[in-house]
Amino acid sequence: MSARTLMAAAVLAISAPTMAETPAVGPSIPTPVSAAIDPAAEVLTLETERHSRLTLPVLVEGTGPFAFMIDTGSQATAVTHEIRTTANLAPAGKAVLVGMASRREVELASVRRIEFGTNSYTNFSAPVLSRENVGADGIIGLDALQDFRVLIDFRKQTIAVEDASVKEKRGGFEIVVRARSRLGQLLITDATVEGVKVTVIIDTGAQASLGNMALRDKIRAKRAQDVITTDVNGVDIVGEMAIVRSLSIEGLALTDVPLTFADTPAFDALGLRDQPVLSIGMQHLALFDRVAIDFGRQRILFDVPADVARAMRQAKQSANYRPRF
Repeated sequence: MSARTLMAAAVLAISAPTMAETPAVGPSIPTPVSAAIDPAAEVLTLETERHSRLTLPVLVEGTGPFAFMIDTGSQATAVTHEIRTTANLAPAGKAVLVGMASRREVELASVRRIEFGTNSYTNFSAPVLSRENVGADGIIGLDALQDFRVLIDFRKQTIAVEDASVKEKRGGFEIVVRARSRLGQLLITDATVEGVKVTVIIDTGAQASLGNMALRDKIRAKRAQDVITTDVNGVDIVGEMAIVRSLSIEGLALTDVPLTFADTPAFDALGLRDQPVLSIGMQHLALFDRVAIDFGRQRILFDVPADVARAMRQAKQSANYRPRF
């Protein structure tokens, strides 16, 4: 029997590029942010995995805990070969997995239940991947996150997981970016790179931020060096790294941003090959104190460091306010 294609459940994250140390993003001043997610939300301690990605403890069929990363660039929750063996997961056929660099047939395992904190996800088929390509024991993907709000606190190294159906308490984030959903993925459409309108994906499973060649051609980015990136199938893709002058999301801007450019099957699967698109990875998300992703209300929220917020207030009082950093 031929394998089915996991188009809606298999666009997975890229790993860190093998390149010289990435240049820092130039500091300036952003829009203010105040309150956090509901304090009643369950808070789990994160651990830093390789490539500066973050993991949390997960039980699989009551076995574990295992270190899973929350990956908002992955439509599929996945396990590694080691977990399949340890938890004695039954085979569930095969599927074609769409990674950042490749399409590959992979085995599926039948999973009755995974648990992270007091939350669970049940009765699904998970791609079985190699740990050295994933960088963790497994992936919690978009299929398991659709009912939650997720807040990553880079300062405290914690993650809050909250039922998205529970109404947020008054006085939430001040920076709220509306998104639209495609195949479970939240896409930000009110964004620009050097003035060119771009669709943005928030990818917590990737270290590097990756734009497609349509974006590179629009902004006429000049190549600084080649970058080799490895996807979850273990396949390399060669991209072009360049420094772009500005990246803006609803007025919230970064300056002198290092980006890698390449065309990938993952963007094709979302129907975004021919339009400018950018996947923002952890190298840029970690510039914020906190990033919240509300799948229920289709929005993404940003918090900024206290010293930057103070500088913003001072600039605002002096009438020289510009929402950039």
